[in-house]
Amino acid sequence: MELERWLWIAGLLALFLLSLWGMYRAWTGRARRQADSIGELPVVPADCGAQLLEPTTGLYLGSTLAPSWIQRITVGDLGFRATAEMTRFERGILLQRDGTAPIWIPAESITAVRTERGHAGKVMTEDGVLVIRWKLPTGTEVDTGFRGDDKAVYPAWTGVKTGDEA
Repeated sequence: MELERWLWIAGLLALFLLSLWGMYRAWTGRARRQADSIGELPVVPADCGAQLLEPTTGLYLGSTLAPSWIQRITVGDLGFRATAEMTRFERGILLQRDGTAPIWIPAESITAVRTERGHAGKVMTEDGVLVIRWKLPTGTEVDTGFRGDDKAVYPAWTGVKTGDEA
């Protein structure tokens, strides 16, 4: 009886490890397929211009290929959630994430700033997520999701002029 129990435990452990390996392979495979369309992200300029909106704290939910809210980008660290602070400057939006590199979204690249119910597999209440649609230097459109700690600041963010309006 004791041997049978150990065989069951070993079998379940092997199945669990095989599942983890499969998820890792899928994640890295997706990153390889997306690498060309994502390319290099814009670097944070030395001068961001005047600050237009106060920093907003919250959770960076990840970036997805537009228009899909669930097709998460897995290149680099764009797919990982992190606590963050988002600030609007004259020349763009700076997303400073804990434990990862900052994301700079140039003003001329922004095509829309809106609120949504969900993003990157995270579903919230109505208008619970602030989503910024922008174009990467490669021309690929992405949506970057941010769940602010204070939803009262969302109207100021959705009134931001986009690159098309500037």
